[in-house]
Amino acid sequence: MDSEVILLGFIASLGTGLATGIGALPVLFLKDISDRMLDTLLGFAAGVMLATSMFSLLVPAIEIGGVYSAIIGLILGSVFVDLLDMSIPHMHFISGPEGPSSSLRKIWLFIFAITLHNFPEGLSVGVSFGIGDITTGLIVAIAIGLQNIPEGSGVAFPLVREGYSRPKAILYATLSGLVEPVAGLIGVLTVTLSSSILPYALAFAAGAMIYVISDEIIPESHRKGFEKEATFGLIAGFIVMMFLDNALKV
Repeated sequence: MDSEVILLGFIASLGTGLATGIGALPVLFLKDISDRMLDTLLGFAAGVMLATSMFSLLVPAIEIGGVYSAIIGLILGSVFVDLLDMSIPHMHFISGPEGPSSSLRKIWLFIFAITLHNFPEGLSVGVSFGIGDITTGLIVAIAIGLQNIPEGSGVAFPLVREGYSRPKAILYATLSGLVEPVAGLIGVLTVTLSSSILPYALAFAAGAMIYVISDEIIPESHRKGFEKEATFGLIAGFIVMMFLDNALKV
């Protein structure tokens, strides 16, 4: 049974990672997309991630291990991503470079930034399968895949604006999502090897995602003057995920 769970966790996280590439495909058909729409889509992605963190990760963590385990995991997850954020050089097209200075090309620094976003997402998929409830794992995978689609557009269109070809924009967007199956495999292996870690791991994944939402995605979606659109996008994403979480568990 453990081997089946591990395989499912890996395949599901691979699918969510590839969804980033699917989200990049519109660059082949659309000349460009407005900043208003991009910020709305980023807000939607943040809303889906926030609802997933709450309903599919934190609530089960509390139910399985109690509130104190959830608090510890939440803190550890947020601190972990903060340390990654400070130690890995990366760049956002709007806010500029972060982390240590680097001589790497701008495109790789940008990919590193998206990879930092995607690692907690892949981890959350893998950990959710470790609960032993395939439905919960699938719900998290659907949620992460759903929010990765607009994120893929958010990667590809800025790359085209920077002068990259449309096929290369799709390629780089897809590459940025391929950390998710790696993180997913780490997550599902960890919790299947030791069930006592499960509540901490669930909360850890939630803390990592909440950190990314607050520190990166929301500020990024508010930098160009479309805060209202991004906010309503977040609310829409939260509602969609809340509905899916309840509908699929019936």
